[in-house]
Amino acid sequence: MDIENKIKQIKENLELFDDDLQKYEYIIDLGKELKKLDVCHEKDENLVLGCTSRVWLVCEQSEDKLIFYANSNAKIVKGLVYILITVFSGLTAKEILSTNLNILKQLKLSEIITPNRQSGVNGMLKRIKEYSLAFSKKEQYASI
Repeated sequence: MDIENKIKQIKENLELFDDDLQKYEYIIDLGKELKKLDVCHEKDENLVLGCTSRVWLVCEQSEDKLIFYANSNAKIVKGLVYILITVFSGLTAKEILSTNLNILKQLKLSEIITPNRQSGVNGMLKRIKEYSLAFSKKEQYASI
């Protein structure tokens, strides 16, 4: 599934709920679906800057697709991480880099999460872009 359809599906799911509290609870429930991150990855070099909570984000490449793994020590943040991983995992670095990363606005999450949480999501998006750039450069050198 392409990134636009992934975002559309998440947006439609969020729109099923009438009020912000229900959406908040839904995001927390999504966090329960987050696959457990291997403890060896929960180290300082994998921490996302800009997050009030502790968020570890790692990336692996499988063939030409990037796969993201993450964990957090906060329930709501786990849900936000789950959303980002769902949207960006399985895409190529080029696909990610060519996408508008303003996912908060697209999903209308900025209306229901605090500015501190928004800053954290932006930090995660920045890290996803950094990983994409790094893998893109590896691909460029490999093709030479």
